[in-house]
Amino acid sequence: MPETLITTPFGFESTAAEVVEGIDLTGKRAIVTGGSSGIGIETARALAGAGAEVTLAVRDTAAGERVANDIDGDVRVGHLNLADQPSVKAFAAAWDGPLDILVDNAGVMALQELTRSPEGWELQFATNHLGHFTLATGLHDALKAAGKARIVSLSSVGHLSAPVDFEDLHFERRDYDPMIAYAQSKTANVLFAVEAQRRWGADGITANAVHPGAIFESNLARHIDPAVLQQLRTSGSYRFKTLQQGAATSVLLATWPALEGQGGHYFEHGNEAPIVEAPVIPHPGSGVAAYALDPANAERLWEVSEALVA
Repeated sequence: MPETLITTPFGFESTAAEVVEGIDLTGKRAIVTGGSSGIGIETARALAGAGAEVTLAVRDTAAGERVANDIDGDVRVGHLNLADQPSVKAFAAAWDGPLDILVDNAGVMALQELTRSPEGWELQFATNHLGHFTLATGLHDALKAAGKARIVSLSSVGHLSAPVDFEDLHFERRDYDPMIAYAQSKTANVLFAVEAQRRWGADGITANAVHPGAIFESNLARHIDPAVLQQLRTSGSYRFKTLQQGAATSVLLATWPALEGQGGHYFEHGNEAPIVEAPVIPHPGSGVAAYALDPANAERLWEVSEALVA
């Protein structure tokens, strides 16, 4: 972690279109997971608007096609179910040619009941981390072939509520808590970026993590009681972003020239976040937990993940 945090001209209210203005992505190829809803749509729209060929990697390809038809530019659709390892491996195996930008945007949050993948993994960890881990490792050669590729791993301020519990990843011994399970998966998303940068930086791959902000319109919160969401919206505890604002930091990390080679960091609201004490009650602008950037944790998670998905 550098003593001086990386700053940019952008902030809380910046939009994806503002971030990518003046950047030419002609000839670049991008994948956005979860690109058929929420900030995934606006991320894809901004990348395509700058000239990139964008593939929406989605579970619902019909929804993906509707979004693709609504976005100006070269937008394609591929089937990807992050909770289904064979689906992830098939998507990666079918990819042909270089890949310049991988935005690990899709996710699931706050499943109220303990739900497991076919492998027996807790579903938020299986989807948010292990699915994206398999996807990125499966696409490593394509990212390397691009010469200067970017990986954007979407985390959350929610990561401040819990580290990765290496002794009980899948809630086999501890009581299940929806938000702790979500927090663990979002910490994993940061650790992935840290270790991907260490392992793949020499291949020209730059990996960073991002907290997009609290977005009321996002489909991510579909498992949370609407009354609770409305209470959060009116409480004044959170500043909510529009979808266009929520996509801004992802697009920044995917495209901004000055960030070339600047990897292994956690950004929020357009700038690198400071390290804060955790666990804490998270609020927008809270920063990043030291355990989420810890190199030993990052290496351990990578090795555990490799063993799980092998």
